[in-house]
Amino acid sequence: MKRLLTFAFAASIAAGTALAQGKPMTQGQLEQLTGNGVKLQLGGPGEGYSGELILTADGRGSGAVTTDSGNKLTLTGTYEIRNGQFCRKWVEFNDGAEACETWLLTTGNSATVMFNGEKIGVNSW
Repeated sequence: MKRLLTFAFAASIAAGTALAQGKPMTQGQLEQLTGNGVKLQLGGPGEGYSGELILTADGRGSGAVTTDSGNKLTLTGTYEIRNGQFCRKWVEFNDGAEACETWLLTTGNSATVMFNGEKIGVNSW
């Protein structure tokens, strides 16, 4: 019995972890979200930063974040939805080099942002 309960507990934790990660947003979902422009809330409690980013329908983005330590960062540049990813070129990061993110939908209006298999943030709208 104890072994069965241990297995059930481990399985419930694994299921919770999978649910928390979410499913990758599709090309269509990302296009629908950004197609008319959208204001994203970035980060939040426990993420180490918070801010907002405005994405326009013509592929431009601008915003700002503040880290928990008080550092302020601006975000300006362009984005494109390509191959089911959010591909962005922010002037202030990596000399404006393109970075393509996978967004994992965690709720109807929130996504975990992944880059090269690592979580780099949370977006909500």
